[in-house]
Amino acid sequence: MASLAGTTISISSRPWQSLQAAKEFSSVKSISFSSIRKSLPVIRLRPASSRLQICCAAKSETLEKVLKIVKKQLALPEGTAITAESKFSELGADSLDTVEIVMGLEEAFGISVEEESAQKIVTVKDAANLIEELVKSQSC
Repeated sequence: MASLAGTTISISSRPWQSLQAAKEFSSVKSISFSSIRKSLPVIRLRPASSRLQICCAAKSETLEKVLKIVKKQLALPEGTAITAESKFSELGADSLDTVEIVMGLEEAFGISVEEESAQKIVTVKDAANLIEELVKSQSC
């Protein structure tokens, strides 16, 4: 018997099918499967907050360089406060500005950013983390 956010799904011999059903519910915080038969495994997914999260923390030098490039590309006044969590959209950047920022980062760091990766950049921290990842992959 499996329970998905208040909805009960009964399964007999294929518990893995319930995993497919669980993927359809984006608001599900916890999934638990159990079986009367001892031969079937018990699968429990924990809430997202308790899952292992891997984070790439960019070096402070990389972050500072990214901050300078963003300020320059967006022509922000000297007193404008920008942090790692600053979103490009909050700084007034449109899609063209974001492309120019990525081009500036590519030139400054000697890297090439794929379009798919560039579209995932939302914050200054995202850009710095991506740069660290690309620089590291080039050196290996």
